[in-house]
Amino acid sequence: MSRACVIVLDAVGAGALPDASDYGDEGSDTLGNVAKAVGGLDLPNLEALGLGNVEPLEGCPPQPGAPAVAGRLVERSKGKDTTTGHWELMGVVTPQAMPTYAHGFPHDVIDPFMHRTGRGVLGNKPASGTEIIQELGEEHQRTGKWIVYTSADSVFQIAAHEDTIPLEELYAGSRAAREILTGKHAVGRVIARPFTGEPGNYERTPNRHDFSLEPKRPNYLTLVREAGNKVHGVGKISDIFAGQDIDESHPTKSNVEGIQQTEVLLQELEAGLIFVNLVETDMLWGHRNDPVNFHRCLQDFDRRLPDLLEAMRSGDLLILTSDHGCDPTTPSTDHSREYALLLGYVAGKNAAGRIHEGGFADVGATVNRWLGGKAPGRGIPGEAILEP
Repeated sequence: MSRACVIVLDAVGAGALPDASDYGDEGSDTLGNVAKAVGGLDLPNLEALGLGNVEPLEGCPPQPGAPAVAGRLVERSKGKDTTTGHWELMGVVTPQAMPTYAHGFPHDVIDPFMHRTGRGVLGNKPASGTEIIQELGEEHQRTGKWIVYTSADSVFQIAAHEDTIPLEELYAGSRAAREILTGKHAVGRVIARPFTGEPGNYERTPNRHDFSLEPKRPNYLTLVREAGNKVHGVGKISDIFAGQDIDESHPTKSNVEGIQQTEVLLQELEAGLIFVNLVETDMLWGHRNDPVNFHRCLQDFDRRLPDLLEAMRSGDLLILTSDHGCDPTTPSTDHSREYALLLGYVAGKNAAGRIHEGGFADVGATVNRWLGGKAPGRGIPGEAILEP
């Protein structure tokens, strides 16, 4: 029985893609620029696996005999967001960018949202999530109106104080928005963004919930399941894929929980795919332009990596990758159009420092091959990085 584990280090991009200037992201290099900002990476376990073979990284030299296949993956889809990136990792290319709203959402979105939910709206503009709750949180608590905002990504975000609007009502309002946002307004994600605290000291809570579009099927998750494997989503994976082709979902509120859940699954499962998103590099530090804590977050993962490797059995596949960038050293607080990093490791084997250049969908193609899925049909890209 075969097992595969894919861990997405959210927003840990590996350098600007050739078309990054089309997105205003020329010069972005999340991993490389974080390394420079902190005076060199201190990630000994990732370094030993082969991280320094992904791209030139201060403090993380190349390892010619590294056990993992290393490289950078090109995104074919138009976009630089979580949904687009994760979907393409599993073979779903988005040829047209999902809609974005540089001037806020139009009346044909906001009016039915207010009618459906019975509450008014504050904001309705592109904004930093941490900043807009400080700006509008007190008025929100006084009036009971939603705080609605967006970003450079295809998202409709709804913030609400947990003492003003109960979580279940926030989630119900988000589901209503998801039903409204179709056709030309089919944004990639509706995101519930609860927060707590007092005026001037509001903080977002871990009770975020994403409501995504449904991805095109079949994709590599479909093929993996058709071959008799179960897919276990850890973190926000089930949200990203709208629950499609996810047999068991394991939501988490932190990277620590995500890593712990992954270890438990590696210890217990006999077969199948463990698909993990570790979001804190993006949510807590990338968008806040904090390279020091971004690095510390990677260090936290690095310290737990030996435990994950120890839980693997001979012949297990582990792929570490990312979905986009979010360079905390640039003026922008949004995602950046970057290569995904790649580290592909098979327990008990040594890749001898092999370098792979390919696309995001190579991750899904590799997992599908590993778990005995049938060959994909036309329209599902990807070449296997490693063979069973």
